[in-house]
Amino acid sequence: MSLPLRGTRVLVSGAGVAGPAAAWWLARHGAEVTVVEAAPALRTGGFAVDFRGRTHLGVLDAMGVLDALRAVRTHAGATSRVDAAGREIFRLPTEFAGGELEVRRRDLSRILYERGADRVEYRFGDRITALTETTDGVRATFARGDERVVDLVVGADGMHSGVRRLALGPESAYLTHLGHHLAGWDVPNDLGADAVCRQYNVPGRMASVVADPREPGRATALVVFTGPRQDHDRLDVARQKALVTDAFAGLGWHVPRLLAGLRAAPELYLDAIARVRVPRWHAGRSVLLGDAAWGVTLGGMGVGTAVVGAYVLAGELALAGGDHRVALPAYERRMRGYASRWQRGASPGQFLAPASGWGLWLRDRLLAARPVQSMLIRGVGSLATEADLPDYAAAV
Repeated sequence: MSLPLRGTRVLVSGAGVAGPAAAWWLARHGAEVTVVEAAPALRTGGFAVDFRGRTHLGVLDAMGVLDALRAVRTHAGATSRVDAAGREIFRLPTEFAGGELEVRRRDLSRILYERGADRVEYRFGDRITALTETTDGVRATFARGDERVVDLVVGADGMHSGVRRLALGPESAYLTHLGHHLAGWDVPNDLGADAVCRQYNVPGRMASVVADPREPGRATALVVFTGPRQDHDRLDVARQKALVTDAFAGLGWHVPRLLAGLRAAPELYLDAIARVRVPRWHAGRSVLLGDAAWGVTLGGMGVGTAVVGAYVLAGELALAGGDHRVALPAYERRMRGYASRWQRGASPGQFLAPASGWGLWLRDRLLAARPVQSMLIRGVGSLATEADLPDYAAAV
């Protein structure tokens, strides 16, 4: 097999989804790849993610992970909008939220990591603190104090990307708060939750709970609520939990029991719902991938698009024989239109937790209509499909 990237040194920041996917493809083309991740190990939290259409599934199949992912699929059910007494108001079919294949993010991350662990170096508990372009590469300085010169740096480190900040400037220039916040945590399943995700709304707030049939004793709580922009990373876990508890105090349905579970939860995911817009995804020998380049918190197809982006980035580098001056603009030209299809107008917070009573009534009225549901499902599937995705293996 041709190895056009043999000898090319690549440093990838982020071991979530986009990072391990890019690392595998780059190593498959012969690159020497290191992935650096700030967390001490693979993250075990996160929500379910889904894949749709022949483009997403085709890339997963080409990686050889499709069967492994199907073995851990969530078998997600429908989404049911309920009132405070638990009575169903309307129901969305499984295809709306779960796509053709839904898995837990932690399972996806683990499988992608295991797929490339024998040929990719992983550095956990570390991060890049400085990037300096040199005549023959880019010098990366790490929090542990050592340095390394590489040919390319890939920022696959999420919405709050450190590589983006170092290479292109402060986060404030690229990230827009969309007026809502998102939180999620695991709770003991003493509520009788099943694979149907049940959602309870009041204006500006949504609480939901769902169980994974593979782990019926555990359920996942997810809440969305309105609020001004806030840097959650500056809060310790106790203050983050207090913020969520205050936002949902006094609500009915299962909310009091979900908040009781939050007090004992070992992990909490909390972030602002935001959109990333970066005019240029690369600078010199640094390039952005996934949420760092085009993310929308809880944006629907972000994970599938990141997996496709990893394939395209590595493929364009292989076609160019590792020449970043050719490959990075080509990657951006090919991916920008595809990523912007779903990213452009996405506002998941307003969809999940309309701020006004009128907005909540209108959303419910529309989503309860079968023709609207069918139109949305067809539209999402078509957005995920890219007819012109190259066969890089054949091309190189």
